[in-house]
Amino acid sequence: MIFDASGFIFEPPSVISRVRRVLIKPSAAYPVSYPVTTSQSMLSAIIEGIRQVSDADVLILEGTPGGEPVYPIYQALGYNFPRVLTLDVKDCIWVEVDNPLPKPLAVPTFWVPNVILSCDYLMTVAPLKVVKGRGSLSIVNLLSVLPSSKYGGGAPWGWEALYSLGIDKVVADLYFTLPFDLGIIEARQKFIGQEDPTQGWVEECGNVFVGEPYEVDTEASRILGLKTDYLDLIKEARVGLES
Repeated sequence: MIFDASGFIFEPPSVISRVRRVLIKPSAAYPVSYPVTTSQSMLSAIIEGIRQVSDADVLILEGTPGGEPVYPIYQALGYNFPRVLTLDVKDCIWVEVDNPLPKPLAVPTFWVPNVILSCDYLMTVAPLKVVKGRGSLSIVNLLSVLPSSKYGGGAPWGWEALYSLGIDKVVADLYFTLPFDLGIIEARQKFIGQEDPTQGWVEECGNVFVGEPYEVDTEASRILGLKTDYLDLIKEARVGLES
């Protein structure tokens, strides 16, 4: 689950050899390089690993907080990969998906791009961030698959309506509603910021965390001493769901 970032090679789970479509959700909402966003080299390593075992279609999906086009950001970050389809959340067809929790924490249904539902394997790939004292890891990275036109702007990262509900509860609900298969935290460095999500300072870390999103976020939080309240909510909700 924990790898040395130097010379990291992505070894895809065996199931990827049998799937038709793989969706990769990077953190790429701003035209600012790693560690604000997922690095081009990390995505390249992941795509190369997939290609070693599969000819599946590979899709990259991201959206911006204010609904601005994401393609110029892809270009600025060097996300030019052969035989990879890049998509913008705002250009997708959205469908309303029920939260499977018997008692949702904040959001009973989410509007999400239908392309997510058509893919066989889902990956969230995020840089290691601490924003306003809270860890922002692979599950938090899922927020930007939500269309900004449905949830509004104005908050630090957009989605004002969702922040008003308690963003940790929303993140926990989203984890259950969109069951991503794999989480990767690119922790070569740790980005530490405040209000502006593109401004902050950087500490060296030297790791890559790979695993099921809840497990990988939990492990990174434990090892690095991060405050990630949404993980406690997920743990509690899991008990209710299983019972």
